[in-house]
Amino acid sequence: MSGRNGILSRLIVAAFVLCIGTAVQAEKRVALVIGNSAYRSAPKLPNPAGDARLISDTLSSLGFLVVGGGAQVDLTKTGFDDVLQAFGRELAGADVALFYYAGHGVETHGLNYLVPVDADPANEGDVFMQGIAMAGVLDQMEKSGARINLVLLDACRNNPFRDRGVRSATGGLAQMQAPAGTLISFATQPRSVALDGDNGHSPYTRALAVTMRHQGYGLFRTFNEVGLAVEKATHGRQLPWVAASPIADRFYFSGAPAVARETEPARDAGLAARPPRGVPR
Repeated sequence: MSGRNGILSRLIVAAFVLCIGTAVQAEKRVALVIGNSAYRSAPKLPNPAGDARLISDTLSSLGFLVVGGGAQVDLTKTGFDDVLQAFGRELAGADVALFYYAGHGVETHGLNYLVPVDADPANEGDVFMQGIAMAGVLDQMEKSGARINLVLLDACRNNPFRDRGVRSATGGLAQMQAPAGTLISFATQPRSVALDGDNGHSPYTRALAVTMRHQGYGLFRTFNEVGLAVEKATHGRQLPWVAASPIADRFYFSGAPAVARETEPARDAGLAARPPRGVPR
């Protein structure tokens, strides 16, 4: 009799795990993934195009609909505008919206701009016209109505236009406030410079691609583990940063924890007693 009970228990557990997986697949997850490497009037970057392809492949395997069918690489201003419009259309009815960008970014007057490959600013005014304002991207995502918005920026590099009168207090990007239901992950701390990497991928993107595949890692644990991996890989020279507003829903890139772990502290679902690096108390 005990053998039958054991078999029945295992069947119940298996059915429960299957239901969890089905629920994750039922979420509408939409991602826009961009990597700009081949700049025409700024230093070329070796890894962003490959970084974007790695993240696109990873997200596709985790049930995300990737806009354009894959990574969008080496976008001009017009190309950037086009894919952002397509992103907005796909976000209709989405549960989770994710925006990933690798490439040059510029901070001016406290605002962050992503740099298309054809940008050639002669002054700060040109940055406003030729760059992609992150404030606009965040606004588009917030207005989409998605339950969770994730913004991943591997763009915290030196200002490529500092010799043209495009002022920036330091390298890197300025800190941004996260709208409701939003988490923003920077490759490094505000106004610091991220490493591009010398082995095909940046330390940040490599850590992202590995960590997102861990089943049972909640949202905040995922980015804490990414930060720890980057800190270790760079011997402390790069410390990723997270800005987040309260997020009510649980989210797992690669599925909820196994049933056997449900009795453990719910550290994966939210902030632990000791907050992840870069997450405000």
